[in-house]
Amino acid sequence: MLTPDKRAIPEVTKKMLTTQLRELEYHDIINRKVYPQVPPKVEYSMTEYGRGLMPVLVAMRNWGLSHLEHLDELYGEDNKLKKYKE
Repeated sequence: MLTPDKRAIPEVTKKMLTTQLRELEYHDIINRKVYPQVPPKVEYSMTEYGRGLMPVLVAMRNWGLSHLEHLDELYGEDNKLKKYKE
């Protein structure tokens, strides 16, 4: 299950996140399951079609981590993106 976590993208607004998730759902990339409870709970999962993106997503993540290491080599402690490695 995917649980969108605003901490992973601190600049995202709730509206922006909701818009993107609804678009992904519309294009059959993710499923959305709403639990009728208080407080409301929603879970997201990738569809079979959406799982076809996994090699691309893994490659992008690996490149991003490599890029952060490269920035650390270039700028050291001045690299403000360092916190995103974790």
